[in-house]
Amino acid sequence: MTRIAMLGVAVLVCSTASAQEIKIPPNLEKLAELATEVVDVNMDASMLQLASRFLSDKDPDEAKIRKLVAGLKSIMVRSYEFNRRGEYDDKDLEDLRAQLKGPGWSRIVMVRSRRDGDNVDVFLKSDGTQVTGIAVIDAEPRELTIVNVIGAINPDDLRDLSGHFGIPSLDSVGGGSKFKDKDKDKDKDKDKDKNKIKDKDKDKDKDDNGEDGK
Repeated sequence: MTRIAMLGVAVLVCSTASAQEIKIPPNLEKLAELATEVVDVNMDASMLQLASRFLSDKDPDEAKIRKLVAGLKSIMVRSYEFNRRGEYDDKDLEDLRAQLKGPGWSRIVMVRSRRDGDNVDVFLKSDGTQVTGIAVIDAEPRELTIVNVIGAINPDDLRDLSGHFGIPSLDSVGGGSKFKDKDKDKDKDKDKDKNKIKDKDKDKDKDDNGEDGK
């Protein structure tokens, strides 16, 4: 476990949700009783500032995170992992999504996969001149993750924060299907290249045999 991750866990003990923009409905909080793994993060501005003191200005990555945290008011993460499908329903997310239809919020990304059953929504909150918050709902058949960050932030900043303070890696959002498809395409290209090489070798063998026959 990294120093930043350990710090995040320690801070959870004394953190509050006073600056939390969206509220997790009671029916979603109860999912913790059914989940095999639960991540529950609530960090307000004071806790984030405390955490940033342990980040080094000499380390480029930590320095970047420290700068991002300085403009944040809160970080909230809920992640539930289940042993089987069907522990929650898409209707359970209606109250949460209703909050994200409020003033200032707008959805910028929506992904729906019939093949894998993965649904991803990304919302931005703005005051008309700048982004003041971001929310992500990643609903998979056996896992549900909700991230809400309030403060001066944009999607690229969230990418930098992923993996810290309980925020999951963005590569895992949506089951990473896009990355899997890219890998499949690469494998197909490799197979094509191999077949081309084999065909060239066969042609060379034919030419060599033809010359020997002469």
